[in-house]
Amino acid sequence: MLVYGNPAGIAKKDCKHLIKDAQVKSFDRLTEAQWQKVKETAQDLAAHDDKYIRSLFVIVCLKVLFLRVSELSERDDWSPVMSHFWVDKDKNTWLKIYGKGRKIRDVSVPDTFLEYLKRYRNSRGMDDFPGKNDTTPLLHKFKGRGGLTSRQLTRIVQEIFDLAVKRLMSSKNKNDHLEAKELAIASTHFLRHTGASIEIERGRNLKEVSVDLGHSSMDTTDRTYIDPDNRKRAQSGKKRPI
Repeated sequence: MLVYGNPAGIAKKDCKHLIKDAQVKSFDRLTEAQWQKVKETAQDLAAHDDKYIRSLFVIVCLKVLFLRVSELSERDDWSPVMSHFWVDKDKNTWLKIYGKGRKIRDVSVPDTFLEYLKRYRNSRGMDDFPGKNDTTPLLHKFKGRGGLTSRQLTRIVQEIFDLAVKRLMSSKNKNDHLEAKELAIASTHFLRHTGASIEIERGRNLKEVSVDLGHSSMDTTDRTYIDPDNRKRAQSGKKRPI
């Protein structure tokens, strides 16, 4: 039998056994309480020990710039360096990133981030902002040469998460204990999702967030971060009278 075209589309449309999934899906992100505790923990450690200034910088990079750990790590075909931070003619700051699919993109850097960059560079004996020819590794090792690997970066983040969990568990507030249990299973990717979803919630253009994330299409961003709308829908739905 000769068939012109793919009949799968018609089969899917008419098949009574095919059930479309319209469930509410959630993605992995930190709650506001969890993020504040993680940030507070990193800041407290950095205030008492300079080595944790690097940890704080890593945490902020992942959350505020929506980065994957791999995008900050040293790889065979890419080495993140300080001069990947750059300023355009309109005084906008950018970070050049080598992401998935071997694609290079420029991520917008908010002004609030620059204080963290300045503090981190100063802790390494550098000027406030990198020059055009600064080939210093973006994230340095305390021992050895070159930048940090994905595994090393993951350990840095996990240490802060673990300490934040302990702080939440030491609280007398039962809600903090629940937050701690959820944070205990969080991964580094939660920071990227947290930063992006907060930006969308505050009303930033979805296309702009999508480009900063490095998504191949805006549909990917829309599907991944639809959860904020569902949370609002759930909250408003709670007020329905009987």
